[in-house]
Amino acid sequence: MPSPAAVGGGRLADPLLAADVVVGAKDKYWVPADEREILASQKSGAGEDGRAPLLYRTFRVKGPLINLYRLLTLVRVIVVILFFTWRMRHRDSDAMWLWWISVVGDLWFGVTWLLNQITKLRPRKCVPSISVLRDHLDQPDGGSDLPLLDVFINTVDPVDEPMLYTMNSILSILATDYPVEKYATYFSDDGGSLVHYEGLQLAAEFAASWVPFCRKHCVEPRAPESYFWAKMRGEYAGSAPKEFLDDHRRMRAAYEEFKARLDGLSAAIEQRSEACNRANGKDKEECANATWMADGSTQWQGTWIKPAKGHRKGHHPAILQVMLDQPSKDPELGMAASSDHPLDFSAVDARLPMLVYIAREKRPGYDHQKKAGAMNVQLRVSALLSNAPFIINFDGDHYVNNSQAFRAAICFMLDPRDGADTAFVQFPQRFDDVDPTDRYCNHNRMFFDATLLGLNGIQGPSFVGTGCMFRRVALYSADPPRWRPDDAKEAKASRYRPNMFGKSTSFINSMPAAANQERSVPSPATVGEAELADAMTCAYEDGTEWGNDVGWVYNIATEDVVTGFRLHRTGWRSTYCAMEPDAFRGTAPINLTERLYQILRWSGGSLEMFFSRFCPLLAGRRLHPMQRVAYINMTTYPVSTFFICMYYLYPVMWLFQGEFYIQRPFQTFALFVVVIIATVELIGMVEIRWAGLTLLDWVRNEQFYIIGTTGVYPMAMLHILLRSLGIKGVSFKLTAKKLTGGARERLAELYDVQWVPLLVPTVVVMAVNVAAIGAAAGKAIVERWSAAQVAGAASGLVFNVWMLLLLYPFALGIMGRWSKRPYILFIVLVTAVAATASMYVALAGSLPYLHSGIKLV
Repeated sequence: MPSPAAVGGGRLADPLLAADVVVGAKDKYWVPADEREILASQKSGAGEDGRAPLLYRTFRVKGPLINLYRLLTLVRVIVVILFFTWRMRHRDSDAMWLWWISVVGDLWFGVTWLLNQITKLRPRKCVPSISVLRDHLDQPDGGSDLPLLDVFINTVDPVDEPMLYTMNSILSILATDYPVEKYATYFSDDGGSLVHYEGLQLAAEFAASWVPFCRKHCVEPRAPESYFWAKMRGEYAGSAPKEFLDDHRRMRAAYEEFKARLDGLSAAIEQRSEACNRANGKDKEECANATWMADGSTQWQGTWIKPAKGHRKGHHPAILQVMLDQPSKDPELGMAASSDHPLDFSAVDARLPMLVYIAREKRPGYDHQKKAGAMNVQLRVSALLSNAPFIINFDGDHYVNNSQAFRAAICFMLDPRDGADTAFVQFPQRFDDVDPTDRYCNHNRMFFDATLLGLNGIQGPSFVGTGCMFRRVALYSADPPRWRPDDAKEAKASRYRPNMFGKSTSFINSMPAAANQERSVPSPATVGEAELADAMTCAYEDGTEWGNDVGWVYNIATEDVVTGFRLHRTGWRSTYCAMEPDAFRGTAPINLTERLYQILRWSGGSLEMFFSRFCPLLAGRRLHPMQRVAYINMTTYPVSTFFICMYYLYPVMWLFQGEFYIQRPFQTFALFVVVIIATVELIGMVEIRWAGLTLLDWVRNEQFYIIGTTGVYPMAMLHILLRSLGIKGVSFKLTAKKLTGGARERLAELYDVQWVPLLVPTVVVMAVNVAAIGAAAGKAIVERWSAAQVAGAASGLVFNVWMLLLLYPFALGIMGRWSKRPYILFIVLVTAVAATASMYVALAGSLPYLHSGIKLV
């Protein structure tokens, strides 16, 4: 991320111009784009007499580089137009039906490429000025005028989303650098598991030591698993350097004890429950399979270890428990060192933020809407308890990697320029435990570091599911200030439709306060337990707009993208913010099958969105035209699979045809194709320059796009076809994250092979291309080709070799542990080509049409 100086390193002298990051080598192509706004702000006296200063800087790509990028884009557009004009004038092919398919396919690729490209012609980087925010809102006595914030974290299954990851996420949130009395954390356990409940209790207990330790020594990151396993750490920034080594050693020992208790929690609950059931089973038969809480006298209201009626997944009552109460406004120093407590926190604020456990009610016959439904319950419960104007959400496997991240997002929300019209601030997804070469493109850097920067220059990035701060009233379907009538500059409940939000009067009455972003003191919760419980019931949303125009959207697999679209459609904007160090980090599926299932869910959900009432084509004038183009591209990209698969299978003509041309004259056709491919490669090279990416990032993006189009996107197309016929579509499997240990175990999942039908189409494409190369070699032997014929055929076979290179990560994935030795793949491919050629030679005598004359395909 660039510094305010943008070039030359260092920081600007004026604090208003200061950002919090020194320029890095990858940002040397970015320069300030907001000098006029800064100067105007200085002249108007911003930051003085209570006036809000500018809280972030904007940067653009240097003129020569971005103009080259735009010029190459224009050149490619002209070449594509000339190419189509030429093809329509030369309708000559050995199979006109294939010619028409290829023409329509090339037209589709040209249009979709242009839709994707034009949204990246004006990229912008936005850099928060956290130091300016501190100067403006932090008080000399240690108080703060920062706004209130609610944090949502979601999980379902302690197996698919291991407890250690989830509790590390909780600990990192509790320890973040934000006024402790200003934020509350809401933990949604959508499986209603006692393991999560008691794990959260253990995390709250451990946090009493971990959080003061983080504050005392200013450690980063503040997720203990990542902190203690980090290979490199920055310079010490705490207040007690002489005590650090001893405190670190004791804290690590305490963490190892915490992990051991967490690991043994499931077994302890099971043993306890068996003992309680034996003790109570003689008198109460219904207790025979109950799961018991730690007191040994209370049955768990959620899911039991041995499911029973009313206590199984999908059927249990609502549970709400405040684990940590709202702290006092004044600091409370921790304990001094003693024999029972060797860590000295006597000079450290030991308060912990509010922490709430939520398990919503579930009943048979209701569609609980997965993550979107759980977050809407969090939205209602948090409104009744803390009602912060801003919300930030996390998946259970993501943690706060940079303790300044919350403040960074607030910079964009409170900025006087367009902060009031900003619905959400999206941070990029970054991952731990991904293999060094990022074989399956988990980091997806072309999207996060190029595409989203392009959208940042329009109406803002799309919502990508986690690591995002929202404005609460935007989720309530309020209009942004610039689109409200002059007599309604504030969001008022009276302006909404009757029963839009349900029957909770307390919730409806909380809405005006939620719109006040300057409210920095939490209101005391006066709502009763009955009303809280009612907000968590399945029936609460009946006849309301929850899941449609209120909260997170239902009935679409990609609820994140469509929710962001709904906000953009209403006229809100968003901001993309990348920090150094990364704001948040998480875990990603490094197993091929799990990764493909993840892409299937995304691509199927994208098509669902296009064929729903949230289709970008149907949006009104509040959606920026270029933002509409971006959403059209996001929701239609899986359609490309039909045409690409046709190209993949063209090489089969080597097996059944002699002389075959898709387009004549072939030499001109080939020249056009070479120029078109060359221009797109050049554009890619310029793009990775200004995006600060590597060539490997770009290659992985290309490879996994091709892998997706062979096996995943066809399944997504099948899903939408079945849905259109009124049949239940493909079931989207949630991504599982496995708990890993040492460095060797962390990559063990990379070499697991899980054979599923999703792998078959890509295997077929590989086989066809290998067979085509083998058939060409066989024909060369049978026909005794001249050097000129071999050279001509070799130029045609470049396509086959190129396809195999793009499918290289997939080939390694299905090899399992053999992929540790990539040369084995080369041997297998050469052997397969030789076998195909030998078979062709052997069959040539009995099947004369196989060698009826060969020319370049």
